[in-house]
Amino acid sequence: MENSSYLARYWHFVEDGRIQCDVCPRDCRLHEGQRGACFVRMRQGDQMILTTYGRSSGFCIDPIEKKPLNHFYPGSSVLSFGTAGCNLTCKFCQNWDISKSKDMDRLMDQASPETIAAVSEQSGCSSVAFTYNDPVIFTEYAMDVADACHARGIKTVAVTAGYMHDQARRDFYAKIDGANVDLKAFTDDFYFKLTSSHLQPVLDTLVYLRHETKVWFEITTLLIPGKNDSIEEITAMSQWLMKELGPDVPLHFSAFHPDYKLPDIPATPPATLVRARDIALKAGLHHVYTGNVHHREGDTTFCPGCHAPLIVRDLFKILGKINREDKVTILVVEQNAQLALELADKAYVIETGRIVMSGTAAEIANNEDVRKSYLGY
Repeated sequence: MENSSYLARYWHFVEDGRIQCDVCPRDCRLHEGQRGACFVRMRQGDQMILTTYGRSSGFCIDPIEKKPLNHFYPGSSVLSFGTAGCNLTCKFCQNWDISKSKDMDRLMDQASPETIAAVSEQSGCSSVAFTYNDPVIFTEYAMDVADACHARGIKTVAVTAGYMHDQARRDFYAKIDGANVDLKAFTDDFYFKLTSSHLQPVLDTLVYLRHETKVWFEITTLLIPGKNDSIEEITAMSQWLMKELGPDVPLHFSAFHPDYKLPDIPATPPATLVRARDIALKAGLHHVYTGNVHHREGDTTFCPGCHAPLIVRDLFKILGKINREDKVTILVVEQNAQLALELADKAYVIETGRIVMSGTAAEIANNEDVRKSYLGY
């Protein structure tokens, strides 16, 4: 498949004749034919092109809570899509086969902004999400899709690491209605060593979203054992969020599972997420959730005044009822291995698109490799 030759914005010439990309703080400087670290922004002659404009790695209709966004049109459906590449190099990436791809053949679906908006409307989706890889790197494409969606009354959502320069950030979020921003840790050492980036530009994005836009946003932190899950770091992060953003920006703590370049780190124990949630609540945050584990309180939205439950999310309880009482066969594709194994009769372990293990749920749950890699014990 040939590259797109869409003319990109956000670049300038530097003194030595190279052109510098101004989308994100990586500030890639390119000679003729070179690509940025994201792999999709490329110099062609005396201009920059976006090679993935109009191309997608795939589409999926999701519940909006999967982004995760618990306070943005709860219960609605979102049309999710991404492209290829990323401007960060996260060693723990959960979508590495897409975000680290340099294979343009992965971009099998061609879709104009108008087509995406039309499909979303026809599918009954309330919004379109730019996800799977960071929309920062295909910002021009995302903004055009957003314009097409807004013309049909469809909202737009960005799932992003928030690593952007100021001008691109302002233009991008002027067309975004909701966002989930990954705050990957609260130390620059983590950002530098594990993502090849820096913490401060992400904090700048969060402050900008809170104080200079009307974008609804929520924050997700993937807790990785021994890397960013200490009581001290979570306390410092929670206190900063409370001081700089206020108590009402939802925070999601999500469980890590071994992947990509960190295969030897065990999955996050559920107790770590519960502890992190307690720390954040004690810091004054009103809405703190746990993800990739079955934790009823951590899935529930509570009234910050009287603390009564407002929205109780227990998908697996509902699925179990449908299976047992209605006798309906269900195929569950779920990263939360513990929950899935509790619910299922038969299980498959899929890695990079291949079935690598199968058996009864009990057999899979008792497998030593599965217990270490997916169950955290």
